[in-house]
Amino acid sequence: MSGEPNTRLADLFGLTGWSKGELARLVNRQAAAMGHPQLSTDTSRVRRWIDRGEIPRDPVPRVLAALFTERLGRVVTIEDLGLVRHGRAGKRQDAGNAEHPDGVPWAPERTAAVLTEFTGMDLMLNRRGLVGAGAALAAGSALSGAMHDWLHTDPVLRADAPQFDDPLRAEPAGFDRYEAAPIGSQEIDELERSVEVFRAWDAARGGGLQRKAVVGQLNEVGGMLAYRHPEHLQRRLWGVAANLSVLAGWMSHDVGLEPTAQKYFVIAAHAAREGGDRPRAGEALSRAARQMVHLGRPDDALDLMKLAQSGSGDEVLPRTRAMFHTIEAWAQASMGKGQAMRRTLGRAEDLFVSGKGDVPSPSWMQTFKDEDLYGMQALAYRTLAEFEPGAAAHARHYAEKALSLRVDGRERSKIFDHLSMASACFIADDPEQADRYARLALMAMGSNSSGRTWDRLRQMYRLTAAYAGCPRISELREEIRLALPKPRKPDPGNSARA
Repeated sequence: MSGEPNTRLADLFGLTGWSKGELARLVNRQAAAMGHPQLSTDTSRVRRWIDRGEIPRDPVPRVLAALFTERLGRVVTIEDLGLVRHGRAGKRQDAGNAEHPDGVPWAPERTAAVLTEFTGMDLMLNRRGLVGAGAALAAGSALSGAMHDWLHTDPVLRADAPQFDDPLRAEPAGFDRYEAAPIGSQEIDELERSVEVFRAWDAARGGGLQRKAVVGQLNEVGGMLAYRHPEHLQRRLWGVAANLSVLAGWMSHDVGLEPTAQKYFVIAAHAAREGGDRPRAGEALSRAARQMVHLGRPDDALDLMKLAQSGSGDEVLPRTRAMFHTIEAWAQASMGKGQAMRRTLGRAEDLFVSGKGDVPSPSWMQTFKDEDLYGMQALAYRTLAEFEPGAAAHARHYAEKALSLRVDGRERSKIFDHLSMASACFIADDPEQADRYARLALMAMGSNSSGRTWDRLRQMYRLTAAYAGCPRISELREEIRLALPKPRKPDPGNSARA
């Protein structure tokens, strides 16, 4: 017991509208449903949790997390409630502020538990048709500041991974009575192949259709990580966890679950570091940076990219650094910094060409090909064209080069290239070509579950207003209005800063 109020629990309790007595009754009822009928709490205990920082014994923190998740309609973890020991019992100076947003970085032995708990809550929300909208995105500077020293240390698996006297003992991390078992190399081979299948599906059809499957697979891997495997297997399993976490985050971002996506990117960075793969951790943070640019927060994206690049270590390959620079350039373009953007893209090109291919790229970089470099260059110049209309010609040039190489079934990337081209054509006063590419994008979007493509279409739609008097563009505008999904309710997490 800390003797101080648990401010995190108090804040979330205030959002629920419950009384302390009502929460006590709900805890007893939920505990019985989770297989703990003997548990009994009352109003005075709830008061001690909130007002005096008392941390109840297991399973009460897990029960509370389930109740708050269902009540608030977003994932609420034990750490969110300030109910984790290790000296972080909800004190405001150590949790939820600019130094340690959302309790990151958490202790190494907590990574598997956080992963399993968060995915379990996410799956519960999916089953019940709830949408997580109440959390806030952490600012890029806050995340990078909290994780800088942690990411720059060299991970040592023996020191970082949880140790158990019994190698087959697993800590209870989820709500289901089923527990994952230790696995061998053949099972990890199959898990690694499943990552490739999910990754290909996401690139082709968007994140909406397979997100639950990825989260479910990640939840299973979290259970496996609670066991102590031989070191070489444990590293590979952390790699699977990192790859699945990035996919879960990317798919969540693709459908507009922004705070959820950010949490998965942070989990991915932790998992990658646990497995000794600092470049993978950096790439996970670069995804969070891309998310920030998409949400109109390029300054936060640049903060995250500094950490992604510096924290990736010396072993990062040139093409990975090239990819990092394209994201940085897009953020600079979003701020109208044309000279900085051009310099950054120049560095990206040099690094991309210098990657001789004598060292195989990791699986998570094998989709960053020539067309992806061109696509990001097109996007950066198209974004800059909002400030410098002359940049539209460069956007058209790179979008055309990207589209000429798009033959591998990654339909979402092709849609983005079509939209970059259409937007550049509108800015360059070529409505005829803009109409052509906009229709190609619109035709493909009906079979894609990516919400980001619709967000980018809305950006392009704004440019059509100057040509509303042209019959073809007038028809295009009407087709877009009819096709656009109804706007989502405002998500506080998309604009609020932690």
